[in-house]
Amino acid sequence: MESFRRKLGLAVTLIVMLTLTTMAEPADGAFHKVGGRSGWIEHANYTKWSSGEHYSVGDWLYFVFNKQMYDVLEVNETSYESCNSQGFISNVTRGGRDVFELKEAKTYYFICSRGYCWGGMKVSVDVVVASPAPAPSPSGATPPSLVSSLLVIFLSIVTGLLSLKPPSR
Repeated sequence: MESFRRKLGLAVTLIVMLTLTTMAEPADGAFHKVGGRSGWIEHANYTKWSSGEHYSVGDWLYFVFNKQMYDVLEVNETSYESCNSQGFISNVTRGGRDVFELKEAKTYYFICSRGYCWGGMKVSVDVVVASPAPAPSPSGATPPSLVSSLLVIFLSIVTGLLSLKPPSR
């Protein structure tokens, strides 16, 4: 009997946790790992990588690199073109797993100083204002939400579990 109650309690707890997890609001902004799988390294084609991404205000750049060898500096366009780290805007480098929030619609420029910029270790990203959510359907009917569907499933499972009789000894 005690084992059955524990299993029932565990099942209900897991279902509640799953339901609450799916009901949570998604975090604002997307994360873009700079350079993809390779991360922030020398001899990568950051122009090609950057052109395959879409950046919106509120997104984050995620730089993964060896901080003993590399750094990440935000610079202006002129410094980006000439690989000049003097007078940089901000030093993004913290621990080698660093994030940078794209707070406004503009082009951001990043370089690695220490001579690696000349080898192509630099990236620019064009940030736009996020497009608005799609308009409601013309029929005016609102489809049932995922949360409502999950709640119905959750209540059905709990009701079914509670109607079970404990195993007899």
